[in-house]
Amino acid sequence: MENITTSYLSRAELWLCITTLIYFMMNGAQIFETLLFVPKWTVSPPDNFKLLLDGQGSSLKIFWIVFHSLHEITFLLALYFCWKIDPIRNWLLVLLIIHIAVRIWTLTYFAPAIIDFQKMAIVSNGTKDLLSRVKLWQTLNYIRVFIFVAVSLGLIPLCVRLFNMRH
Repeated sequence: MENITTSYLSRAELWLCITTLIYFMMNGAQIFETLLFVPKWTVSPPDNFKLLLDGQGSSLKIFWIVFHSLHEITFLLALYFCWKIDPIRNWLLVLLIIHIAVRIWTLTYFAPAIIDFQKMAIVSNGTKDLLSRVKLWQTLNYIRVFIFVAVSLGLIPLCVRLFNMRH
């Protein structure tokens, strides 16, 4: 490690704590959605898909875009301010790569599937395999949320290690 000042450590602690806090808040929203909202729209497809529509249901698109964007900005700031601290930086990079992989999975599978389900709410054209598609989406969502929670839990030891560096 290069010469690390107290001021540098303070900024690193601040941004790592902020990103950890926002990640946990995001996980709370994901767990709430997964346990309470998802079962409501998956129980009777396509009848309950109206719950996914903007203006008619509980479309959470804007919420998730804003929340993920905010979190990813703070994650990058934490990485930037922890860059000189090798062990913290290296683990942040690992966690960020996992996070990005799950975000790519979200953008390539989960979001397009939700858009398809929303279209079915407008034009009832349920397909033969609709129930299996919905159940697969729901099962994979449990895995996705678990991974996001695991990443946020991985931030805790980094916070502890960073705080212990100054004391």
